[in-house]
Amino acid sequence: MTATASVLRHLPIPDTEPPLETVPEPDPPWRRAGRRPNVGVQGVLTLVVGGATTVDDVGFGPQPTASSDLPDAERWARQMVQVIAEVLSGQRPSTQLLRWTVPEVYEQLRGRTTSGHRPPGTGPCRRPRVGTVRVCEPADGVAEVAAVVHGPHRTRAMALRLEGMDGRWRVTAFWAG
Repeated sequence: MTATASVLRHLPIPDTEPPLETVPEPDPPWRRAGRRPNVGVQGVLTLVVGGATTVDDVGFGPQPTASSDLPDAERWARQMVQVIAEVLSGQRPSTQLLRWTVPEVYEQLRGRTTSGHRPPGTGPCRRPRVGTVRVCEPADGVAEVAAVVHGPHRTRAMALRLEGMDGRWRVTAFWAG
């Protein structure tokens, strides 16, 4: 039995600080009157109304990631198909998919999950097994996956669309037969 060495890559940490617009404030009334400020008074952030887009708003929202900055698509897809198959069979909680799916796909998968409760006296259910996985990369940062999943009672097909967002693959479309 051989052990495979995993390759670690250094990825930059994204900037998580919100952009702030500083606006010079006029002297407050207490300073003009020569008094001390009230305790608990703080400055105010500028409110932008009307949807005006500024240069600072360009980096807001999920940012696409190039394929070269993402893990191997085939290996990652195989693991994701296994997790989704286990969620659909009720052997894994659907909340484990939140980070790796867009909200629409998460709701679709959550709606298809089984309760995971089996009648008493039945043995443990066999885990689904991922068979063939084919990956096609039609564009940079996009991977389309077709997979075969062997379940305890039947074999099914599964298709996923993966897109690189914020430095990780996310499932943006899902289909299972």
